[in-house]
Amino acid sequence: MNCWEILGIEPTGDRRRIQDAYEQQLKFASDAEARRLEQAFREAVGDAPEPLEEEPVAVRLQEQGRAGDEVADRPLDANDGQVVREVVIQIKALLNDSSRSKDVGIWKAILNEPPADQKPLRREIGRQLEPQLRPMAENGTFPAPVAQFLGDWFNWFSVEQVRDLPDERNYPEREMAEAQDDEPPQMVNFWPAIIGWIVGLVILAALFGGMGGG
Repeated sequence: MNCWEILGIEPTGDRRRIQDAYEQQLKFASDAEARRLEQAFREAVGDAPEPLEEEPVAVRLQEQGRAGDEVADRPLDANDGQVVREVVIQIKALLNDSSRSKDVGIWKAILNEPPADQKPLRREIGRQLEPQLRPMAENGTFPAPVAQFLGDWFNWFSVEQVRDLPDERNYPEREMAEAQDDEPPQMVNFWPAIIGWIVGLVILAALFGGMGGG
């Protein structure tokens, strides 16, 4: 394989074109391929390449970052839309099951399943589910592990730091029960009943005694 085949261009004396081809190939080259490209460039131009030691690395990183942004910002195709719909349906079905919706493992199984975890799909899933899920995650409907996972997955920073908080709502019945538990047991006083019974007997005896005397 000659230098032109390595560079991927037709033989030319245009140094700018050769250098462009060299830089383009270098963006995706491994270390070994980079050395071959440099040698091919030298052969093509007849001397050492212009100073490119730092530039190819920077260019490659910039191009990779730009490519990642393009992937993240790409519009959803029909297959992506179908995946989003299926995930949304699964989440809404999960919300109808109060016991399963508290299991963070089930949430992870649904949302981390490729390709639903790709950034464009994740953003669209979040857009459709946020009005319903986010208030539930923020108001304590979900256990802390589920709320924290959703906050991290959807980048809801207000939800990521959710912790198990004590229920501070006021329950009068519970307070009354606790107050009663704190009171010492009281002895039942039977003396009034006994005295009343004796007085009654005395009255009856007096009545029957008067009747007998008459």
